[in-house]
Parts: sequence; C-alpha cells; structure tokens
Amino acid sequence: LLSLAKVTLRQGSKVMALTIIVGLLILVLAAVPVAAVLGTLSFVLDHISMGGSLTPALAEIYWDKSKEFILVAVPMFILLGEIMLRAGIAQRMYGAVIQWISWLPGGLMHANIGSCTIFAASSGSSVATAATVGTVAYPEIEARGYNERLFLGSLAAGGTIGILVPPSINLIIYGLLTDTSVPELYLAGIIPGIVLSSLFMLAIFVACVYRPAWGGKKVETTWAQRIKCLPDLLPPILLFMAVVGSIYGGIATPTEAASIGVCMAVIIAAYFKTLNWEMMKAAFEGTMRTTAMIMLIVFAAIFLNFVLGFMGITQAMLNFIRDMGLTPVQTVLLIIVFYLFLGMFMETLSMMLTTVPIVFPIIMALGVPEFSDVWFGILITLLMEAALITPPIGVNLYVIQGIRLRGGEFNDVAIGAIPFLIAMLGMILLLVAFPNIATWLPTLVYH
Repeated sequence: LLSLAKVTLRQGSKVMALTIIVGLLILVLAAVPVAAVLGTLSFVLDHISMGGSLTPALAEIYWDKSKEFILVAVPMFILLGEIMLRAGIAQRMYGAVIQWISWLPGGLMHANIGSCTIFAASSGSSVATAATVGTVAYPEIEARGYNERLFLGSLAAGGTIGILVPPSINLIIYGLLTDTSVPELYLAGIIPGIVLSSLFMLAIFVACVYRPAWGGKKVETTWAQRIKCLPDLLPPILLFMAVVGSIYGGIATPTEAASIGVCMAVIIAAYFKTLNWEMMKAAFEGTMRTTAMIMLIVFAAIFLNFVLGFMGITQAMLNFIRDMGLTPVQTVLLIIVFYLFLGMFMETLSMMLTTVPIVFPIIMALGVPEFSDVWFGILITLLMEAALITPPIGVNLYVIQGIRLRGGEFNDVAIGAIPFLIAMLGMILLLVAFPNIATWLPTLVYH
C-alpha cells in the first residue's frame, strides 16, 4: 500500500493516494467480495496513473489467459472432490483410517490428519478436505470424550494439506502466474506434505502424552477388522495413482489427468451404488459455484497485476529490498513475516494472486540457486496454509466452526489450531534451512 501511495503521489494527487488506501481497506473490512475489490482497485489505479489507457486491453488480457489449457484442470479437480464427498468415498476412507492409526495417543485425531492427507491427494482443495473429513469426524468428539478444542484444531489444520500435496489447485494457479512447471510443483509438494502431516501428528502425540485425558476413549480393533476395511482405502489411492501416475508416466497433462480422475470417481460411485442424477447434479452445482468464485478472483487479480506492472510497482519493490542491504536468507524471512501478517486479514487465494507477481521477482533476483521457482511455490503454499488457520480470517477455522452441530465459540477452534500453527511455522523454517526438502524429488526426476 505504501508503494502504491508513493507511485500515486508522483502522479500529483496526495488526496487520491489516501483515498485509494482508505477505500481499499474499507472495502476489505466491509466484506465486499474480493473480486470486486481487486477489480475496483484496478480501474481506479488505471484512471489515476495511466488515464484509463489500460482498460481497453482488458478483453485481450482475459482472452489470452482464459485460453490457458492448464486452467481447465481447476474445475475438473473441484468436481473430483465433490464426487468423492457426495458418493460416500470419504466416509468409507475415514472408517478405514481409524482402524489403522487410532491406536496412537490421540486416537481419532491422528485419523483426522491421515484422512485429510489421503483425501487431499485426490481433491486439491483445503476447504473441501476440511469440510468433508470434519463432517464425518465431528460426532466422535462427544461419543469418545475428546478434548474438543484440540480435535477441532486437528481438523482445521489437516484440511490445509489439501493445497500442498498433488493435485493442488493453488499450485496450478501459482504455475500459471510464474510460468513454473506444474508437474515439478506437484512432485515438490509430496515430501513437504508428508513431513507436515508427521509434524501435525507429533503435535497431537505430545499433547496427549502430556494430557492423556485429551485423547478420549481408545478405539478397540483387531487385525481382522483392519484387513477387512482395506478395500475402503483403495478408491482414494487408486484416484491418486490415476491422476499423479498418468502425469509422471507421460500419459497425460495435469488437465487431462484431472479428467481421468473425474471419470474414475464416477466409476467408483457407480460401484458403490451411490451414482444417481441427484448426486451428480449437486456435484456439478457445487463445482460451478466454486469455479466461478475462483476464476472471477483470478481474472480480477490478473488485470490488477497488469496495471501494477505498468505503474512500476514490481521494480519499486525490488529497489526497496535491494536498498535495505539484507542477505538472501534475511530477505526470505522478511517475506515470510509479511505473509504471516497479511494472512491474518486476507483470503489465501486473493493474497497469492495479488502478491506473488510482486514478490516472485524479488526471490528470483536473490541469485540463490536453492531458492528456485519450484521451491518458492512450496514455501508460498505453506504460508497460504498458515493463513488458513490464522484468525481472524482463517477460512478453515470458519469451515470447522460451521460443522459444529452443538454450536460453541469460534475461539475454541482458533485456540485448538495453535499447536498445529506452531508445527507449520517449524515446517516453514525447515524449508528455508533445507530447500532440498522440496527440490530433491523434482530434481531427481527432471534434471
């Protein structure tokens, strides 16, 4: 905002600069839709700085971006998650995961993390992951006497994994914004996703060893029951292998792989006898609503980035960072703090769309081979995950609050997510200290 003010001041209008800043804050705080805020800001800045000369280019910009084949993957992956939710695949999966990992201190909370990780490997959406697993798991809090705050926190945090492991919708959009290979980004997200899930489970383990009563009643099971439920784990595993395997087997692009996943999900729904017109109608309606929301934000942000580029914001930011005389690591840490603060007040997708075109060139200008475009894609995704469970705007916190049938204070979910937010910050620092966590696998496969 300060950079925007400086640029606008150079245009000779101090009052207008303040108007833009105050107006933007008022629109955000008034809960005006993000796409409307971004679009309004774009047109205002264009008319102030460029006399409205950029607006005629709007149609050509949108046409060029809308033709991007990779964007077709977004509604496909959303539809895949919708079918999994409405066909009962997620419920069966959760029941199977319970049998295998609920023996750990913390019981079903480990199943929450494990189920979210498996579901995320098929849906690509954090909100869908949190809502799906949360809806299935929530009744167990009272039934087994779990600490409600920690249980709810595990659901909110587990859902964030949906945008890190492939197939991630956010990584597709990041690849579009930065011209980074989506298959490489998908590979880069696998190991950090597994490590982050393990850190979440470690947080549950430590909490329940410290306070055993938080872990609820132990789930009694036998090896016969575990073996019997294995078929319920096959659908999400098969979907993951079909989607990701087809990409790295050279059979399909990410967009084509998403279509393959949808076809397999329909077949699985038919196998379980849950495929019907009402189910598919609800899945298509949910997909259309979510896709329309995402694309409206994406295209509004694309035009804003176009305007900011002409105004010289990116170069101004580069010069500002360079003049501070920071080391590359200090610069990265400064950017991390910036995103953690921004994540308290902005929705993750809009935050990524509005900041990545400015911050990405700064990272690339550091000249550190380890801080590559692929590495930064995973770092920015982790920061988006942190924003999802950071109040007051953390979306996953509201999703989990929304499934609480008995009601309760929002603070319960926010406080319960704190141990997992700490674990996530630890993961972010690990990625800065050891960039190979993200880059080793794509380097092994592609270089």
